[in-house]
Amino acid sequence: MNPSAQGHNQIERKIGLFTATSIVVANMIGAGIFTTSGIMAANLPDSGWVILCWLVGGFIALAGALCYAELATRMPDEGGEYLYLRRLYHPALGFLTGWTSFVVGFSVPVAASAIAFSSYLCAGLENQLPVMDPSHLNLLQKAMSIIIIFIFTGIHYLGIRIGSGVQNVLTFLKVLLVVGLASLGLIFGKGDWSQIAFKTSGSIRGLAIGTSMMLVGFAYSGWNASAYIAGELKKPRRTLPLSLFTGTLIVVVIYVAINLFIFHSTPYTELQGTITVAETASVRAFGPWMGNGLSILIAFALLSSLSAYILIGPRVYFAMARDKLFFPFAARVHPKYGVPGRSILIQGSLAVVMVLVGSFEQLLVYMGFALSIFPWLAITGIFIARRRGLGDSNVVKVWGYPSVPIFYLITSLGLMLVAYVNRPLESSIAIMTVLLGIPCYFLWAKRMNIE
Repeated sequence: MNPSAQGHNQIERKIGLFTATSIVVANMIGAGIFTTSGIMAANLPDSGWVILCWLVGGFIALAGALCYAELATRMPDEGGEYLYLRRLYHPALGFLTGWTSFVVGFSVPVAASAIAFSSYLCAGLENQLPVMDPSHLNLLQKAMSIIIIFIFTGIHYLGIRIGSGVQNVLTFLKVLLVVGLASLGLIFGKGDWSQIAFKTSGSIRGLAIGTSMMLVGFAYSGWNASAYIAGELKKPRRTLPLSLFTGTLIVVVIYVAINLFIFHSTPYTELQGTITVAETASVRAFGPWMGNGLSILIAFALLSSLSAYILIGPRVYFAMARDKLFFPFAARVHPKYGVPGRSILIQGSLAVVMVLVGSFEQLLVYMGFALSIFPWLAITGIFIARRRGLGDSNVVKVWGYPSVPIFYLITSLGLMLVAYVNRPLESSIAIMTVLLGIPCYFLWAKRMNIE
């Protein structure tokens, strides 16, 4: 490491429970809940099956959050899975999760959130925009996505105080919006409860359910968010488990309520294959004017999750560089703003590339598969950590051990297998992304003389 950076590679513990929970909620409530139900509806026979997928996904996310509460209190430092896998298994696995986080784990969600933002904004402004053919509209949305990534990369570059302040405000407004949308839509909006049913017309393919669950998994990803910033949390033994569990539980309730509103308001056939499902449901429930206005509000609500991804991701690269497993400049904390500034800029640049090269659905499946691998290994590591007594003096043990970890491991593995069979191209690219990190690790380890 550059000697001049030595005095600038420590981050202070400034984040409290509210901000930590806010980050969990913001990471989870994003593009997924506002987009994936329409994609799922194209593959499942009726709305009841979609809602069931959201409930099961919520149980899996809660199980994961409970498990991470134990891992994070055993190892309360920066890095999330990178830290856990490095300490529990081998530095190579830690490097691979950090590598995957760099290429997929945060840049892709930033890109997906930016694309969802531009899609909802254009849908809400459809009467104000000139008539465009689909290719020109796609170019406009990509340009808007890139601009918003640049803006929020700049905000988080200016320091944790400004970044967390923006994060808290956006998260509060987003939760207020989605809770209000679901509540007002169910109470006052036009709709029909008979549209929510478990019909079995046509075939219900296990592969379709499995792929739908992978999309749900993407929407729930972020339940482990505060674990990535454990080194910046005040009172981590209390803050970590509370933020993980409370944030996840809040989101499960909100997700089910939003889906009830969507399917109560709109006939199932109108939602099949639709990305902007909340906008479609809002127009149905409240009329075009109110629906378009809500679409614009949803677009800005999506900025909360985009902001959270930009905040968290660079902390992983910071932890890797501090361990000499990434470019040394990524470990340097900005002397004025107190953040890993260059990591923030690198992540923003990679997210722009993802916007340019991928479609929305491809990004979701690719990311969902890649991000399932390392939490699975990390939660398996709970059994190793207990056997070693790692961090026993500070640990908050997972409730329901060993049933809760086993439930998570079995369901997650099953979903990965089904997703691979049903979407082999995106899943194979995800695996290749991970495997590409193996020679990178050994080249880097040789260069840095790491065992």
